[in-house]
Amino acid sequence: MKLRSFTAIALVMGVFAAGAAYAQPAAKPDLDAIPDKMPFNLPFGTPVNLEKAQALISAAIAEANKKNWPEDFAVVDPSGDLVAFARMDGGQYASIAIAEHKARTAARYRRPTKIFEHAVQDLGLNYILTLDDVIASRGGIPLVQDGKIIGAIGCSGGTGSQDEALCEAAVKAVMK
Repeated sequence: MKLRSFTAIALVMGVFAAGAAYAQPAAKPDLDAIPDKMPFNLPFGTPVNLEKAQALISAAIAEANKKNWPEDFAVVDPSGDLVAFARMDGGQYASIAIAEHKARTAARYRRPTKIFEHAVQDLGLNYILTLDDVIASRGGIPLVQDGKIIGAIGCSGGTGSQDEALCEAAVKAVMK
């Protein structure tokens, strides 16, 4: 009986040790490194028009309806100014401003907001939160047409992964 107990304890300790070794935190990037090229250096293009902005929102709403996720959606131009907005019935009121903020951040910084979330959550780069008008939560995706940023879409109301999935579905459907 003692041998069984000892074996069980040893096995559990081994599992915990293996799990701890596997879950090592991501290495922080060298903030003093100077890249050869400017990251996320896509030029800004002609702003997204109302027709395309509304098509993006319609595609996002269609996907949200399939999943029964009431959300809020914003499409902005490259400067981050609102072009179109929709709040589904049952969508959170707090998500009105958050959807627009996600879109504005993605457009102005020319990158998905997931990158900011990763920098803060996984890399511990908390200085990201000091940058003007950043939101470190996924669900904001730049709109790229002919290699240029024409705006961004932002979704809010669910988890970050739900918001991001709806934005990606809208971009895939409309920005072919």
